[in-house]
Amino acid sequence: MEHPPFMGPSNGMRIRGVSLYYLPIETRMPLKFGTEVLTEVVVARARLWVSNAQGEMHEGWGETPLSVQWTWPGTLPNQERLQAMQSFCHMLAEEWLKVEESGDALELGWQFQEHRLKPLWEHFNRSQRQGLEPMPWLAGLICLSLFDIALHDAFGHCNHLPTYECYSPQHLSHDLSRYLQRAPSFADSPFTETFPADFLLKAAPRTLVAWHLVGGLDPLEAEDLTGNEPEDGHPILLKDWIQRDQLQCLKIKLRGNDAEWDYDRCIRVGQISIHHGVRWLTADFNCTVTDPDYVNLILDRLRDSHPRIYGMLLYVEQPFPYELAEHPIDVHSVSARKPLYLDESAHDWKWVARGRELGWSGVALKTCKTQTGALLSACWAKA
Repeated sequence: MEHPPFMGPSNGMRIRGVSLYYLPIETRMPLKFGTEVLTEVVVARARLWVSNAQGEMHEGWGETPLSVQWTWPGTLPNQERLQAMQSFCHMLAEEWLKVEESGDALELGWQFQEHRLKPLWEHFNRSQRQGLEPMPWLAGLICLSLFDIALHDAFGHCNHLPTYECYSPQHLSHDLSRYLQRAPSFADSPFTETFPADFLLKAAPRTLVAWHLVGGLDPLEAEDLTGNEPEDGHPILLKDWIQRDQLQCLKIKLRGNDAEWDYDRCIRVGQISIHHGVRWLTADFNCTVTDPDYVNLILDRLRDSHPRIYGMLLYVEQPFPYELAEHPIDVHSVSARKPLYLDESAHDWKWVARGRELGWSGVALKTCKTQTGALLSACWAKA
């Protein structure tokens, strides 16, 4: 059965101006994840001016770290990758000024991502990366995200409401059937006459449990200290972080190419966690694994030799390469042991759907791949 598209009230915004800023930041401690180490990062910040249907002018802000080690892993110099991403940010800023359509934030964000981003990304790689390693699609999404976040921020201001109170039929021009397709398991589309607000909590929680990231170079115990640690009054050792911040959840960054190190790291972090009352752990391999058995063997060893630590592992995050089209690895054997979440691979809801076919259990969504994309992926996954 087909349903006519829902046409809600006219809440159209028009883009009137764009500004782009860069904020260099040095990290307090080196952060190792995957095969690379991060000691500094440039945060890209966007400011969008928009007008609403009443002619009022409003602005929105958005920012995202241009973390080249995460979004564009490889052997190219960091500065080359960073400069490429900054150049693409400038191209995107100019492209947003060319948007003449009016609409709500979800519509404008989706239109840009569906119809403008890919041609611009392809042109960038042809014109500025000719003969060089192309900038990955994930990096393009990261560059887009700061503008998209600013767009959604401005949408809230246009409606004089918090942004997350604007994802309802009172403020959106289309229901989700415009943007999403049903999963094969549904006889009918669950998205007709459905809006993002239907998948969001009615009352936002006032507090959230924080996941503390344990980097690959983070000293766990005194024997790991090198003497180069900062003396600024903040914790260094893991136990001190746990005690000061009353941590309950730890995310363990692993290597993915050294099974013994990864196994030992899980045990060491797990034992410290047990001693200091941490409840949950997760393991994050950051796309460095190519064979599911690598993960399976580590999990099985933990299950057999350290069952309590194994029980504390709540899920495993993105062990495998993030381009699912190039690496369509069947991961059912991993997700049969522990919930397995997409991260870098979850470019949009279509890749979340593909991940489900390959055996992934769920998805960890980040607005650094656009607020629009994260919102739509969340709706698809929760449906």
